[in-house]
Amino acid sequence: MKRITVVLSMIALCAIVLVACKDKEGQKNETALEHGDRKGPPHGGDRKGPPKGGGPEQTKTLEEIGGYKIGEVATDFNLKNVDGKMVSLASIENAKGYIVTFTCNECPFAKLYEDRLIALHNTYAPQGYAVIAINPNSPENEKEGYAAMQARAKEKGFPFAYLVDEGQKIYPQYGAVRTPHVFVLDKDRKVQYIGAIDDNSKSPEDVKVKYVEDAIKALEAGEKPAVTLTKAIGCPVKASRG
Repeated sequence: MKRITVVLSMIALCAIVLVACKDKEGQKNETALEHGDRKGPPHGGDRKGPPKGGGPEQTKTLEEIGGYKIGEVATDFNLKNVDGKMVSLASIENAKGYIVTFTCNECPFAKLYEDRLIALHNTYAPQGYAVIAINPNSPENEKEGYAAMQARAKEKGFPFAYLVDEGQKIYPQYGAVRTPHVFVLDKDRKVQYIGAIDDNSKSPEDVKVKYVEDAIKALEAGEKPAVTLTKAIGCPVKASRG
């Protein structure tokens, strides 16, 4: 009987020690959490940023934007190029169509597409489809002003016209809301495609669908583009505060 009592006493002592250890560990964990000493991944998982090829996309529909719709004829413009000359669609000789692109100096997405725009112009301008780039942003921002546009065009060696939308009158007519935002017109200035240049803004090597290039190829074949509308990916156009 005495031996049983001793064994029970030992079991009880072990239980007390075990509970005390757990309480101490629990207090340690609570203290660690209070001070942010977490051993696992942060709440929400180990995020590494937006998915590849993504970006801020337009949220408004064509009806909400109020610009051109597919099949409508775009009004011509006459805007100042970075070389000081005035450029209109009518001034472009032997045009079979136009790649009107609203872009800018500072937007990261606009910069990601600069080399692709250069390649598009070099490939398709000789075939009659020139890139005409227009900066729709307010010149109140010095980094988007005319002098900054001239510097950017020189730095990148733009082979295409880079025009300033003085008074910000042209981009609302087209319905451009992002930079870049592309409008492919046919020879009669009818809008045949509106939206993004391709399906991967961040990685040209991973592009699977070249929307603008496909639209031009369709026009060259005397056909309508299979895809006529996509959501533009890029920075919102900066309107004047005045």
